Amino acid sequence: MNRITQLFETKKSGVLSVYFTAGYPELNDTLPTLAALQAHGIDLVEVGIPFSDPMADGPVIQGANMQALRNGMSLRLLFDQLKDFRQSIRIPVVLMGYLNPVIQFGFEDFCRTCAETGIDGMIIPDLPFSDYIHEYKEIADQYDLKIIMLISPETSGERIRLIDEHTSGFIYMVSSAATTGAQTNYSDAVKDYFQRISAMNLRNPRLIGFGISNQETLQAATSNASGAIVGSKFIELLGNSAVPDEAVTGLLRALS
Repeated sequence: MNRITQLFETKKSGVLSVYFTAGYPELNDTLPTLAALQAHGIDLVEVGIPFSDPMADGPVIQGANMQALRNGMSLRLLFDQLKDFRQSIRIPVVLMGYLNPVIQFGFEDFCRTCAETGIDGMIIPDLPFSDYIHEYKEIADQYDLKIIMLISPETSGERIRLIDEHTSGFIYMVSSAATTGAQTNYSDAVKDYFQRISAMNLRNPRLIGFGISNQETLQAATSNASGAIVGSKFIELLGNSAVPDEAVTGLLRALS
């Protein structure tokens, strides 16, 4: 069984997922960062594939992408770094990146390598839903990989129902239509959006991301979904610390 499925079968609420960019702040930090996140009880990890034009991301993650690329990180090198990571890492791991590098690698080759490596799924923010259905879903399903789709306050109820029907794993619920970035609180409009989606009683669990940085934003997310995703706040902490363990400790302190 896919590790993402196992996670949500055993933990219905309070799931904490953390994103970091592979190869940041140093080229060989990917495995130490994964190990630190697992050691501190993080439930799920999203490893970012660096890209030169990360259009859904704010300045913090954009900067991490640029630094990782300058360090020499690439998708092929990332797979090399992860080659034996399942000897020690048990938690679900998702690759998050844009469509261009995946297509250059070859989508089926990408899926095959993910499966061989032990990756559980992927988040591709610029993958159109119709293309996913007609061109990519069958291949991903063949390798038991979850393609996680994003929804936002602007996503129609009809589209949300379609995503819920045709995907599995979880739904990535973006808190706003803006780019990623830490926030100190959520507006009433955003909280209304959380409650509206919660009331739809979707089949898939939902994780809320974009803006989670403190206890208030974490509570708002976990009260209306299965859990939360933290990205920019953790990237900031990684950039300020030479030791991944210290960054994870700082993150948990900020969220408590």
